[in-house]
Amino acid sequence: MQYLVQMKLAAQGRPTSPEAGITLIENYIFPTLEMCRKLREERKILAGGPIIGTIGIAMIVEAASALELDGIIDNLPVWPMMETNVTPLTTFEDRARAISPRLERDKANVRK
Repeated sequence: MQYLVQMKLAAQGRPTSPEAGITLIENYIFPTLEMCRKLREERKILAGGPIIGTIGIAMIVEAASALELDGIIDNLPVWPMMETNVTPLTTFEDRARAISPRLERDKANVRK
């Protein structure tokens, strides 16, 4: 299954000094970017990347279960400092199949 994962640095995670900024970049941002690069090579991350203009990442992740997805996300070094939103995705074909019965019901009601 595919998931849209959006992560943005939480307000309390923002560096308050140049030293904290260095720590954030060296210990959290760079290691997270490297891990995401490896996950992309493994085809766990199918698309996405850092969000321009903010400290954040948006990505499409392939995972067999919510538990696997949780493991991928919470293993990212930057995760504890992020606000994370996950949206499960379906395929275009599955969505068409899901709404077809409603279409048929609505057409039958219009004919009555």
